[in-house]
Amino acid sequence: MQAGHYARHLSELVARREPFAVATVTRTEGSTLAKSGFKILITQKGEVAAGTLGGGCPEGPIVEAALLALKSGEPRVLRIHLVDTEGSVAGTVRETDPNEIWVQTNCGGVLEVYIEPMLPTQRLIIVGQGGKDDLEGALVHLGKLLAFEVVVIDPNPSLAEAPHVLLREGHIDAGALGLNRHDYVVVLTKGERDVAVLEALAGAPVKFVGLLASRHRLRQDLEELARRGVPEEFRKSLHAPIGIDIGAKTPEELAVAILAELLATKYGKTPYGEARPADRS
Repeated sequence: MQAGHYARHLSELVARREPFAVATVTRTEGSTLAKSGFKILITQKGEVAAGTLGGGCPEGPIVEAALLALKSGEPRVLRIHLVDTEGSVAGTVRETDPNEIWVQTNCGGVLEVYIEPMLPTQRLIIVGQGGKDDLEGALVHLGKLLAFEVVVIDPNPSLAEAPHVLLREGHIDAGALGLNRHDYVVVLTKGERDVAVLEALAGAPVKFVGLLASRHRLRQDLEELARRGVPEEFRKSLHAPIGIDIGAKTPEELAVAILAELLATKYGKTPYGEARPADRS
């Protein structure tokens, strides 16, 4: 019953592409209600979705550590000392290792807990206009080499290499795509559908939205987005004209320039200094 409950919640989190962490007891010392193999699922909101540590063990410090692991993307191993009030205070005061945690309880033992962040695969979502587009094809190829899950949304694609996911659609359904901060979107709609696509993306919590456009078309698009009430925050965050200026000429070179800007965003770099991409002159 408990195993089925745990598996169901895990499957639901994976299906929704939501980040979560698994905290597993790997070792115990002394008196503890938790046993090796006990585990809990922790959501990105800090909620324990399923599982158990046996009761009697405060989950708060484990949840806090799990949220930090989700933020960094790195696993952690905690040693949780279950001691009386005096021992908890003394241990906390003298301890310098953030993975050694002293908790007030009556158990008297020690838990070793492995926290594993489970993050959705990062996706490169390419929105095409239809027909043959060598830049679109180059982005598919390079995106796969960079270990992105490549999704193409294009009503009439002509690609030499298949993406991981192909949606033959002319519109964007942000809800159905399950967009989140692990997604990077490149818009190659060539003017005809720019505004409709960008408006659909405006409320999505994606990491990066970039638009291939001339500066003249970009100004027109931004003005129309403003008239439609698209928030200024989104308009200023738009990476456009997309791509680091490396003097690229060929579709393959342009794809490198675009993905370089995308990777700079991924790793928190600002190749254009303090200026917002959409404000570049």
